[in-house]
Amino acid sequence: MKSAGHSTDPRLVPADLPKARVAVATAAADVDRLLATLPEPHERSPEQRVAAAAAIDSARTVRAAFLDAHADAVYDELTDGRSRYLRLAELAAAAASAFPGLVPTADRIEAERARAQAAKEGHEIDQGIFFSRMLRSPVAGAHLLDAMLRPTPRATALLPEFTRTGEVHLGSVHIRRSNGVAHLTMCRDDCLNAEDNQQIDDMETAVDLAQLDPDVELCLLRGGEMTHPRYRGRRVFSAGINLKSLQGGGISLVDFLLRRELGYIHKIMRGVLVEDRVSWHSRTVEKPWVAAVDTFAIGGGAQLLLVFDHVVAAADAYLSLPAAKEGIVPGASNFRLTRAVGPRLARQVILGGRRIWATEPEARLLVDEVHESADLDHAIECSLARLRGAAVLANRRMLNFADESMDDFRRYMAEFALQQALRLYSSDVIDKVDRFSAKK
Repeated sequence: MKSAGHSTDPRLVPADLPKARVAVATAAADVDRLLATLPEPHERSPEQRVAAAAAIDSARTVRAAFLDAHADAVYDELTDGRSRYLRLAELAAAAASAFPGLVPTADRIEAERARAQAAKEGHEIDQGIFFSRMLRSPVAGAHLLDAMLRPTPRATALLPEFTRTGEVHLGSVHIRRSNGVAHLTMCRDDCLNAEDNQQIDDMETAVDLAQLDPDVELCLLRGGEMTHPRYRGRRVFSAGINLKSLQGGGISLVDFLLRRELGYIHKIMRGVLVEDRVSWHSRTVEKPWVAAVDTFAIGGGAQLLLVFDHVVAAADAYLSLPAAKEGIVPGASNFRLTRAVGPRLARQVILGGRRIWATEPEARLLVDEVHESADLDHAIECSLARLRGAAVLANRRMLNFADESMDDFRRYMAEFALQQALRLYSSDVIDKVDRFSAKK
C-alpha cells in the first residue's frame, strides 16, 4: 500500500527545532486570541465563522509543516529516544505539555467533550494532524503500533483475578473462561451493543485478558440478550457506533476512533505484545478468534468480522457498513474489505450502503457458516473444536502476515487519523447525528 504522501511547505517553519517549536506556539496563541473575541462556535455569524476558519486553517498549516519536518525528533523527545511506550492518550498529553500549541491539552479536550458535537471548536482535528504524521513515519509509527499492542494497565491489574476465577464483569463486556475458551459477551443490552468510549476500554481489557491467560486456548465473541424494546430477549451482535453518544459529544478521536483500530481490533489480529515474551520466535501472545453473529452486525460490528479466524452467523442475521449514511470512515474496513469481497462489492457496501443478509451467496465472502438460530450454539461449539489444532496459531500468524503487513496498516492508519478527524467535525455528520437524536 502506498503512502498518501501529503506534505506541507517546509519553509513555513524553521529547520531548527527550538525555533520551530516557538513558531507553532505563536501560531496557536494567535488563534486563541481571535477565538476569545468570538461567540461560541454554533452562535457565530457567517462572517465570524469564515474568520475563525481562516485563522484555524493557518495555524494547522504551521502544525502540519512542523510535523512534516520534525516528526521523528518530536516523537523521540516525547518517548525519551523510544525507550518509553506511550499509548495514544499519553502521547497526546505529553505532546501538549512539551510542545505548546501543537495539540490541545487534556483540559481543553475534556471541556470540548462536555459539549454537543455541533457546539465544539474541533480541537480534535489537531490531534488528527499529529497522529497522522506520527504514524506516517516508519520509525515513530512502528514504535507507536508496538505501544498500542501492549497490555493496558487495567488488564494487567485484573489478570490475576481472571486467571484465578475465570470470570470478570467489565461493564459493557463480560468475559468468562470455560473449557479453555474465553467467552467474551458484549452486554450493552439497552443500546444493542452500540459502541462508545467506555465499551472500547472494556473490549480492549477483555481482549488482553483472553490473550494473556495461559489457560485460554481460543476466544469467542458474541452479543448478549437485549432489553431494548424492539429486540427484547434476542441476542444482538452490534449496532456499531453509538450515534447518541456521537451527537452528545461523547465519541472521541483518540479514545474511540483511533484506540479502537490500534488497540483491541489490532490485538485480535496480531496478539498482545509482552515484554517477557521470548522474542526470537514471537513477540506477541495470540489466540484463534471466533465470532458469532446474531440478528445483525452493523458498522463497527461488521468491521470486527474482518479480523476473525472464523465467523458463524444466524440465518436471519445481516451485515452492513452504513458509512455513507453516517458520514464517517468505517474504521479499517476500506483497507480490509476489498481483500475479502473484491472492489465492486466493497464499494456497494461502503459507498452505497448495501446490506448483506447471511443467506445471500455474497455473504460467504464474510461469513464461514450460516445456521438457523436454534442450531447456532452447536455450530459454535463445532467451530471452536476445529480451531484447537496444534498448528492453528502458526498458520493464522502466517495468513495474517501474508494478508496485511504492519507497514501497510500503519500507512492506512496515518491517513485514517486525519480523514476521520475531519469527518467527525464535518457539517453533514453533525446534521445527521442531530436528526438521528431528534428522531430518537
